[in-house]
Amino acid sequence: MIHPRLTLALTIMEALAIFAYAISGLIEARTRRLDAVGTFLVAMATAFGGGTMRDILLERRPFYWVEHQGYMLAIFALALFAPTVLKATSRVLSNRVLLVADAIGLGLFSISGTSLALDAQMPRFTAVMLGVITGVFGGVIRDVLCNEVPLILRDSRPYATCAFVGCWVYVGLDYVAFDTVYSVMAAAGFILLARLVTFRLDVRLPH
Repeated sequence: MIHPRLTLALTIMEALAIFAYAISGLIEARTRRLDAVGTFLVAMATAFGGGTMRDILLERRPFYWVEHQGYMLAIFALALFAPTVLKATSRVLSNRVLLVADAIGLGLFSISGTSLALDAQMPRFTAVMLGVITGVFGGVIRDVLCNEVPLILRDSRPYATCAFVGCWVYVGLDYVAFDTVYSVMAAAGFILLARLVTFRLDVRLPH
C-alpha cells in the first residue's frame, strides 16, 4: 500500500503535470489556430494521454480523468479563454513556455508512473518503462493531433532519455529506502533540469 505522504505527493504531482501538459497543448493548439473545440481536445489529450495509457497497462480503474472531473472542467475553462490569453504572446515566448511546461509534465508524470508501477509490484525495468510511457505519451498524442511528427522522434536532443535516467534515479532511491516523498521530488526535479539543461546546451544524441 502506498504511504499516505507519498499519496499526497503523487496527487500534487498529478495535478501539476496535468496543468503543465494542458498548457503545452493550449499553446500548440493556438499556434495551429484551432477553434475552442479543437483546443480543448488537444489540451485534454495532452494532459490525460500518458496517465490513461498508464492506467490501461496497469489495469487501474476508473481512469484518472474519469475519477477527477474537476480537472476536465478546469481544462475546458482554460480552452474557452485560451485564445484571448495567448493572443498577445509572441511565438518566441510561446516556444519557451511550451518547452518548460513540457519538461515539467515529463518529469512529474514519469516519476508518478514509475511509483505507481512499483506499488503494483512491477519489475523495476518494467516500472521505469511505464514511467517513460506515462511521461511522453501525452506529448506524442498532442503532436499527432496537430499533424506534427512527435517531438520524441524528430528532436535528437535527450527527451525520453531524460525520463528514462530520472526514473532509474527514483528506483535507486526507492531501493535504498530513501524517504519516498523526497525521492519523488528529487527524481522529478532531475528530469526537469536534465531536459532544460540539455536543450539549452544543445546536447544531441548520436544518430
